Amino acid sequence: MTSRPFPPHVGHNVPAPSTHVCHDVPELEGFPLLPGQPSTGVPMTARTQRPVRVAGLAAGTVTAACLALALTAPSSAASAARPAAATIATSPSGVQAQAAAVADASDGTVLWSRDLNTERPIGSITKVMTAVVVIYAGDLNRLITVPSAVVGYVNTYDASTAGLRPGDTLTATQLLAALLLPSGADAAYTLALAYGPGLSAFIAKMNADAEALGLTRTHFSNFDGLPWPTEYATYSTAADLITLGRFAMQSAVFRSIVDQRTYRVAAGPGHHAYVWQNTDPLLGVYPGAIGIKTGYTQAAGHCLLFEATRGGRSFIGVTLGSPGAGTTVNGADPTLILNWAFSLPGGG
Repeated sequence: MTSRPFPPHVGHNVPAPSTHVCHDVPELEGFPLLPGQPSTGVPMTARTQRPVRVAGLAAGTVTAACLALALTAPSSAASAARPAAATIATSPSGVQAQAAAVADASDGTVLWSRDLNTERPIGSITKVMTAVVVIYAGDLNRLITVPSAVVGYVNTYDASTAGLRPGDTLTATQLLAALLLPSGADAAYTLALAYGPGLSAFIAKMNADAEALGLTRTHFSNFDGLPWPTEYATYSTAADLITLGRFAMQSAVFRSIVDQRTYRVAAGPGHHAYVWQNTDPLLGVYPGAIGIKTGYTQAAGHCLLFEATRGGRSFIGVTLGSPGAGTTVNGADPTLILNWAFSLPGGG
């Protein structure tokens, strides 16, 4: 697969990361670029039937932490001063997620993980990459008309929706809010159609950007995480999602959307009024929570990519396959993980 090129001012002669050492990473304006990871032999194609598969790296090791490469790498002195994740004897208790991880958001050091490299369905966390593709493309003030096809699409898959009215014209920024807060599949469809242009072209861009970011155990078969063509056709790992989440949170536009509990669009020329509530169970509940994205399908279970900042420290984490009743993602596992992270020396 050919990756979409990043802006030409960014150097691409980045040494391949060692299996033992995390390398410095160059930055680009708006979104810092992560170096590509060595090939794992996992084909970047949809899999019609596939068990959850575990990579050969042991979760929780310093080597595994290198998979969540720093977007802004710390200085060598700072790296030397930081204790290795393997020296931490304790771990969060009571976490029921099938895969999970938490990292220092400032440098990507993984502090604790479970099945860090296990490929699993991720539900609507997929929409983080949808947003990344749109934000990277730019022109966020462009006006986009909601196509009539969104009604049949969300009805076919009984998908979460932002309640978009076909024929309404909204800006790309407004549609990003409809995508990320209520997790609107109708917004994902509308953005993909406009920014592909066309659905297939957009999905190709998602996978090209995943490859450019070094997400070697991630594949997108659609733009919203719905279970088509199969429950396991779109998948990722806790390690890859930490990397993706840190990358997305470098965007001021992305951050300004995902930490809002409510987003309102007043009625105006060309569109109705909208009020969208954030599905994130931590916002307004867990002190310092600033996002990021929920996900759910029957196969994925309850999933949450999350970040919290408190006392000058920020932690980013993900839970995949947490138990819970219904489709509303609960924050029990992320709360346990964040409580543990903030209890660490200097954790805030």
